[in-house]
Amino acid sequence: MSNTLIAKTSLDRRLAEIIAPVIEDMGFELVRIRLMSGKTQTLQIMAERPGGGIEVDECAEISNAVSATLDVEDPILDAYTLEVSSPGIDRPLTRLKDFETFEGYEAKLETNELIDNRRRFRGELAGVEGDEVLINVDGSSENTETITLGLKFDWLADAKLVMTDDLIREMLRQRKAAGVDETQFDEIETDASREEE
Repeated sequence: MSNTLIAKTSLDRRLAEIIAPVIEDMGFELVRIRLMSGKTQTLQIMAERPGGGIEVDECAEISNAVSATLDVEDPILDAYTLEVSSPGIDRPLTRLKDFETFEGYEAKLETNELIDNRRRFRGELAGVEGDEVLINVDGSSENTETITLGLKFDWLADAKLVMTDDLIREMLRQRKAAGVDETQFDEIETDASREEE
């Protein structure tokens, strides 16, 4: 049941193909994957349960399983650090279903190409229609009415929720309903650095 993700690079897409089945077999969903460059590369993985949420010990379990798989597949040439975390409140929207789940919330979307002379859109998510993400945005300076734009999912380069009071209230309600222990941390880092042999 592999989902199509918004991925920055072809290596991110390849890593998602390797990692998603491992995470799904454990009962979780891959939300985002990104290999960040720096002094030491960092592979950031965001995951959650299908209904949302994840615990610190579950992040550690995913980290161990993913590390073992990546040691075998070896898609990353240099040493790297693996970080597994929850998506957080102002989460990235990387799957088509995310745009349905968070309908009614404010989001920022960025496209690969110019659409109506712009790449960045901010507004209220209005669901999904076929392969298009719908977003309500303010009209042009002459027209102050809100208009609904349909952006093809394949056009999106980046998308994330905007942290608002409504979003924070909803996330806290969901966490309480799921019985999440608020004293636990949202993120765990596991050093998966390897020396090149």
